[in-house]
Amino acid sequence: MRLKAERLDTPPGGGGFAMPRLSLGLFLADQDRHRIAVGSDKRRHIPLKTGEGWILPAGATGICEYDEALSFLKLEMPESLLSGVGFERHADFAPVVGAFDPLLVQLIHQAVATAGNAPSLYLETMQLALAAHLAHVLAPPKPELADIGDRRLRRALDHIHDNLATDLSLDDLASEAAMSRFHFVRAFTRATGKSPLQYVIHARMELAKLLLKTTRLPVASVAADIGYEDVSRFGQHFRRHTGTTPAAYRGR
Repeated sequence: MRLKAERLDTPPGGGGFAMPRLSLGLFLADQDRHRIAVGSDKRRHIPLKTGEGWILPAGATGICEYDEALSFLKLEMPESLLSGVGFERHADFAPVVGAFDPLLVQLIHQAVATAGNAPSLYLETMQLALAAHLAHVLAPPKPELADIGDRRLRRALDHIHDNLATDLSLDDLASEAAMSRFHFVRAFTRATGKSPLQYVIHARMELAKLLLKTTRLPVASVAADIGYEDVSRFGQHFRRHTGTTPAAYRGR
């Protein structure tokens, strides 16, 4: 199945939706009264501007409403294209509603502009670039671990990245690595250049940067999504990591 890309112009209103495949929508006009519910009927008011939109996983259902006529670009990504760039989580990520990075916006426009073209090397290359960038946005690659040969440490690292929003403990990480706390801390620090705590904070801040740039979630929600109940503590760590506040980073 080929990538489906089209421009849609609809009257005010909206309604229910069901997305059989991973889908993207890019708004071509501001929608100050945009409301959306994903996986339920509980609508959230999320204003969207031109160049913003949504990314929904395969199988997503919900409701989308808007009070003004809507023009948008819509893409449906075939599973084969996503698998071709190694992205297998097309039905397993949190919906994105908000800002897109400039490269993704450009690739969406190109996909729609070339949707009717005959298959060609250029078309296939552009579609692969879109799929690869989308995979990077939705599931950023984990740090390069090629120099970490100890499988026990790899298990601990996988556990960290799979559970960033939870209350990770040194006991849990040492247990994943089947080491004592003392030996785990020493081996982990030697292999990564960071203590377990420093590494977790760094990984959380990198995920926070992604969420701030690709969604319109409130800062408090971003903090909660990466494991911070205390927003002020999140802000302190973020400023120390990036040199700026979460709000200022989003506005760059």
